[in-house]
Amino acid sequence: MTKQTTSTTVLSRCESPSPQTHSSPSVVIQASQSLFRLDLHVLWEYRELLYFLTWRDVKARYAQMAIGVSWVVLQPLITLMIFTVVFSKLANLPSDGLPYPLFAYSALVPWAYFARSFERSGFSVVAESNLIKKVYFPRIIIPLSATLGGLLDFGIAFILLLAMMAWYGIAPTWGVLFIPLFLLMTIASTLAVSLWLSAIFVTYRDIGAVIPVLTQLWMFASPVVYPVSVIPEKWRLLYSLNPMVGVIEGFRWALIGKATPDFAAMAMSMAIIFTLLIFAIAFFNRIARTFADVA
Repeated sequence: MTKQTTSTTVLSRCESPSPQTHSSPSVVIQASQSLFRLDLHVLWEYRELLYFLTWRDVKARYAQMAIGVSWVVLQPLITLMIFTVVFSKLANLPSDGLPYPLFAYSALVPWAYFARSFERSGFSVVAESNLIKKVYFPRIIIPLSATLGGLLDFGIAFILLLAMMAWYGIAPTWGVLFIPLFLLMTIASTLAVSLWLSAIFVTYRDIGAVIPVLTQLWMFASPVVYPVSVIPEKWRLLYSLNPMVGVIEGFRWALIGKATPDFAAMAMSMAIIFTLLIFAIAFFNRIARTFADVA
């Protein structure tokens, strides 16, 4: 009888808490209602996670490699030699009066960063599916980290480009001050494409077979191995809808003194990149609500 009374007393205390007792705070996590919202302050709060994922991606690429980072130099050099033989010696494509190796390599530097980054970013969300299912964080960090991870490769390739310019006796023009702008355009275009592909790949795995083909087609649709001058004037405006046209032409103009590019085409590229990025963020935010269920 005494034990039952004690239990009843304890139960009554639990059911009738003291007015001075405060309930613990709770946090409710729900999907954002705004598709176009980027939440930069949230990205800043998770900056350490962004750094960790970016650095992990860089280390993973060169882990257990015999020559490591040297591949960053060897791959574009081998590609450059093939391009020089096939497109300059055999096809006899023009190079706007510049040495063809320098002409082609000045385009390969931004293009290689763009192509490799969006290839990695396209598979990034599925590759991190276990992390997505365990903890909350802004999902956009995943393709963003894969995009930023290629900046080390870009930096090394850019240094090699400067060495090639010194070899050919070509000094950078005052346009070199715009290099950060063109690099930002490259990052933005890469991120825009990455957001689209990574979100689609979560639902449709067929996109994994499309990405390599898309990379090859996109390269030949960009002025990497040939100058824009070979494009007929009537098709020039349509051709400039490719965002990488303005980026590549900008790099050539800023670094190796190419004739002043079509600034109207470059402005169009900037507008297209900005538009693609805005709608890519909206599309990614919409699909991201189901990543934990589908990935």
